[in-house]
Amino acid sequence: MAVKIRLKRLGKIRAPYYRVVVADSRTKRDGRAIEEIGKYHPTEEPSLIEIDSERAQYWLGVGAQPTEQVAALLKVTGDWQKFKGLPGAEGTLRVAAPKADRRAAFEAAARETGPAELAPKTDATAKASAPSAADAAPSEDAPAAKA
Repeated sequence: MAVKIRLKRLGKIRAPYYRVVVADSRTKRDGRAIEEIGKYHPTEEPSLIEIDSERAQYWLGVGAQPTEQVAALLKVTGDWQKFKGLPGAEGTLRVAAPKADRRAAFEAAARETGPAELAPKTDATAKASAPSAADAAPSEDAPAAKA
């Protein structure tokens, strides 16, 4: 059986993402796979590439042939160099900068400004917030509530 390591396309029309799969070369591109060994999201910056190195090494060792795109991904992660015994097995994978913790940023900003002090209400805001006498009194047109 001719086995290939290739990409299985998932996602929407203009938002693709892929799974790196091991499949028989005669199956459809998105058909049944023998094993899924990774993920590839090309639209993210930097691209997300996750490949199970141990499983990739196993399948390369038993004769699975990677497609051109998967071979390029394996070179980026360093798995191809490790399989061939070449220098540079650490790969050139770029890692996204960790996102700033929103809670920590909020607490830091709160510490900078100090505790929030409430300003006393002015007469204009006090009058606007108090109900007027016309609103409080029941209107004559409204039916009386039964007790």
